[in-house]
Amino acid sequence: MTRIISGFAGSTALRVPKTGTRPTSDRVREALFSALEARDEVRGLRVLDLYAGTGALGLEAASRGAATVTLVEKGPQAARLCRANGTLVAGRAPRGSAPSIDVATQTVRAYLQHAPQKAFDLVLIDPPYELGDDDLRLDLVALVPALEADALVVVERRARSGEPIWPDGLALETKKSYGDTVLWWARA
Repeated sequence: MTRIISGFAGSTALRVPKTGTRPTSDRVREALFSALEARDEVRGLRVLDLYAGTGALGLEAASRGAATVTLVEKGPQAARLCRANGTLVAGRAPRGSAPSIDVATQTVRAYLQHAPQKAFDLVLIDPPYELGDDDLRLDLVALVPALEADALVVVERRARSGEPIWPDGLALETKKSYGDTVLWWARA
């Protein structure tokens, strides 16, 4: 079961497609968001969740106080569940303080080619394991214009995938390993 860990929607169960997604484990999400909150990198920010799957990463940010969350997911079934999960999470917000949650049903690259400039403060990227290094690099290149100055980008990959190829405009800040999962933190 995938659920929201903390915030106003804490313990809310999210709907998950039967196939085609690999939600980030609760353990990794909890560690990620504990670190983000310790840096004051969630509350009031504009968050982009690429390869959203169930929307768990972006919706966790929403529950913890992000101002806006955009979930990008190309799979129609998964995007429908992102919308349903977004509605569920927003419905748990205290009266008058629901975050704006949008879902874009398109590929990451197509979305980024038309994304507003300097629109995001925090980007969470959990691509499918089969996404190649070159495709991830091209996505990161397309992402850079959409980043606000000093934006944070966190990329989740399998440990054996190695470090992403960072384009001009993004610099590695740190990496954190959780078993076979590595979170790469980069700063704009």
